[in-house]
Amino acid sequence: MEKKFIGDRITELRIKKNVSEYQMSLDLGKNKSYIQSISSGRSLPTMENFLEICEYLEVTPCQFFDTALHNLPLYEKAADLLKQLDDEDMIAVISILHRLAARHK
Repeated sequence: MEKKFIGDRITELRIKKNVSEYQMSLDLGKNKSYIQSISSGRSLPTMENFLEICEYLEVTPCQFFDTALHNLPLYEKAADLLKQLDDEDMIAVISILHRLAARHK
């Protein structure tokens, strides 16, 4: 994994949250240039700090790395509903999703 991806992703999520690098650094209890050094690719956060960054940005680590998920609340709602289905219903949903996806190709 490139430092650039980590920095770019933090920047993307930070901007969506409408917070500056400076403010995010302070909110995390770090020095004022902490997030800027990560965003520029000069450094990487420790695992502990990465998890704190994810919590601050209100994403799971999985969501942080999955850039294809643009509408997280809808994905999470769908996932919660899918968890309630039995195998037969899940097969029916998958069939419907295949048909819908085919329309968008």
